[in-house]
Amino acid sequence: MAKSATDLMQDILVAATLDAFMALKKSSGGLPNALVRDLNAVHANTTLADLPAEVQSAITASVRDAFSRLLKEGYTVAPSRGVPPPPAPPRGAPTPPRSRPKGPPTVETRRPRPPVKPKAR
Repeated sequence: MAKSATDLMQDILVAATLDAFMALKKSSGGLPNALVRDLNAVHANTTLADLPAEVQSAITASVRDAFSRLLKEGYTVAPSRGVPPPPAPPRGAPTPPRSRPKGPPTVETRRPRPPVKPKAR
C-alpha cells in the first residue's frame, strides 16, 4: 500500500531535521560549548549561507533525497505553472466592504490620563 502524501512528507521532514541535527553536532567537533554557540546563532532570519558547511551539505543532500523519494513513490514534482497573481484594482476604485466578525460591536473607551504633578524641589 502506498503512503499518503502527508505521511511521506512527515517522514522526509523528520529525516531532514535529524540529518541537520547530526551535521550541527559534527560541525561543533564534539565540544558542548561550541554546539550551544552554534545553536544560539540559529534564529528565524538565518539563511543557508549563515549555517556551518556541514549543515549546508546535509540540507542539500536532504532536499535531493526528498525529491528522489517523492518521484520513487509516484508523485510528480514539477515547476510552478507561473500563474500570475490577480490584477490589482485600479486607483480610485471603491474597495470591497470588509467582513465583520459576528457578535456584539466592540467599543473602545479611553480614559483621560491623570495630570502630572510637578516634583517638589
